[in-house]
Amino acid sequence: MTNPLSTTFELQRTAIEQSQHAVESGIEFQKRMGTAVLEGVDSSEEAQRHGVDLARRSIHSYLNAVEASVPGAADAVSETRASVDEQFDQLESQHAEAFDAFEAELEKGMKTYDDVTVEYLEVLNEQLEALIDVHEDVESHTLEAFEDAERQFEELNERFEEQGQSLVAGFDEQFERFQEQLDELQSQLETTQRSVTESTEA
Repeated sequence: MTNPLSTTFELQRTAIEQSQHAVESGIEFQKRMGTAVLEGVDSSEEAQRHGVDLARRSIHSYLNAVEASVPGAADAVSETRASVDEQFDQLESQHAEAFDAFEAELEKGMKTYDDVTVEYLEVLNEQLEALIDVHEDVESHTLEAFEDAERQFEELNERFEEQGQSLVAGFDEQFERFQEQLDELQSQLETTQRSVTESTEA
């Protein structure tokens, strides 16, 4: 009786532990995702910087072509080039500031998430350990109760068997006495019949 119960309690504890591992795996997955996003920010910033630099070089190539093909355009091209460089420098600076601010906020958010999840896991582990302790106590008491019930059932069954044997023995004894009385009555009846027959014949 106790083996299936022990198996049931063990399966329940396994389910609790698996739930704990699932929560930990989910949190670890979220951390990896955050790290991937943070690494993606660096890649995006590099791609943006590369795109801006490519656009700057393209405009410079165009201005060089204008300067080479248009006589007297050197001063105007030089001013335009300076203005373009200034605008691109400002754009690169704004991009760098925006990405730095975004990355800083993301790192801050990840740090906060790490702190919260560490605290959450500590509380969760404590609660699950307490739950498993209680679960083991319940298992112990339940198994003891079933063992007591099984023992009482066996004792009761033994008493019934003993009482049944006593009843059978008593019944046999009464039946034997009844049979003796019946035999005696039969003998008396036969004696009476002989007496009556003899009297009639006489």
